[in-house]
Amino acid sequence: MAAAVTGAFVVASPWRTSIPPVANIDTSIFSVGAIERGRLVALTGDCMVCHTQEGGKTNAGGLGLETPFGTVFTTNITPDKETGIGTWSYKAFERAMREGIHQDGTHLYPAFPYTSYAKISDEDLQSLYAYLMTQPAVSQPNVETRLSFPMNVRPLLAGWNTLFHRDRQAYTPDDAQSTLWNRGAYLVNSSGHCTACHTPRNALGAEKSGKNQFLAGGFADNWEAPALTDLSSAPIPWTEAELFQYLRTGYSPLHGTAAGPMGPVVTGLAQLPEGDVRAMAHYLASLNPEAKASEATHGALAASLEARSQADADTMLMPGENLFNGACAVCHDSRSGPVLFGARPSLALNTNLHSDQPDNVIQVLMHGISRPALANLSTMPAFKHSMNDTQLESLVHYMRKRFAPDKAAWNNVSGKIATIRKQAGHP
Repeated sequence: MAAAVTGAFVVASPWRTSIPPVANIDTSIFSVGAIERGRLVALTGDCMVCHTQEGGKTNAGGLGLETPFGTVFTTNITPDKETGIGTWSYKAFERAMREGIHQDGTHLYPAFPYTSYAKISDEDLQSLYAYLMTQPAVSQPNVETRLSFPMNVRPLLAGWNTLFHRDRQAYTPDDAQSTLWNRGAYLVNSSGHCTACHTPRNALGAEKSGKNQFLAGGFADNWEAPALTDLSSAPIPWTEAELFQYLRTGYSPLHGTAAGPMGPVVTGLAQLPEGDVRAMAHYLASLNPEAKASEATHGALAASLEARSQADADTMLMPGENLFNGACAVCHDSRSGPVLFGARPSLALNTNLHSDQPDNVIQVLMHGISRPALANLSTMPAFKHSMNDTQLESLVHYMRKRFAPDKAAWNNVSGKIATIRKQAGHP
């Protein structure tokens, strides 16, 4: 009881003790195997994606992450002694990963997903430390994060942690599940931190934990992260095979192409051992058991959805028809014509067009896909400069009506377009 009380007091303390810096870290003790294992952990956790700004040096920080409370800038995690983590002992590193506490004792903002990283095993965490400490040191000062009151008062995060970060232990396997399922659950819920984007958050920015909230969909960096459970709005349920293909290659014929923040995630997953990606797909598929039961009918359903998108004469009279034919049909129109550029992603099967929110459709139309997840996937042009807001709105309404005719029309599309254009800094 005394230990529990002491632990609770430490967690709730607004000020934590600093951990003394280490003058020199002997990286010769790290084996080649440990460093390689750490590299794979870093790829699973998207370390390089979040801690590298556009055109910047790898892991040197400076990337701005949009949150409801303001922009949080990622930090330099290279082994530079002045601006990075080059003087961090493993003890300091572990505390940051499991508890969200900086080496100097200050609280880290939970935009850094330590609530998930706490579940990483000791072996993987030690290997990640070995990998990071053996990478090139980059001298680049961190960009100060300035949030609005009261979120800018870091000591208040002690209360946040007390309320929302109770599970600080490494993942414990479920004996009732298979080895493959447990491996997938571990990767998804620890280093993969899928819940950070795909679980809705409450008013204080914490992942919701109520019934049916786990991986039920959320927003990240102004993109919708769709539900990964049976709450998914995908017109065809995600099966294990389709999940594996999408996570491994960035493309699923029954669902579409990875874009936005998901593109770099797939780029990292493509470098993992195939068994790890299969394990993640296996675990995620278990969250939607009805998909397996209906798998035999998916081909016929896909054909029906495609045919439906070609037959509505009223849709062809909408203003967006000409815009679609001029900008989109060459790659996406399934009415006729050969496939010209690699795959032809079906819009009739696209999850984003069947979603309750138009955000991802607008994001893709504005920004395109300039850097696909893998080199063999096609790029997509951005229309933010070639279309005005009125044209984009016409096109969005047209695509919703044509490819998801059983769904209600989206509300306030014009407002969403204006907001997303402003967020991107484009007049």
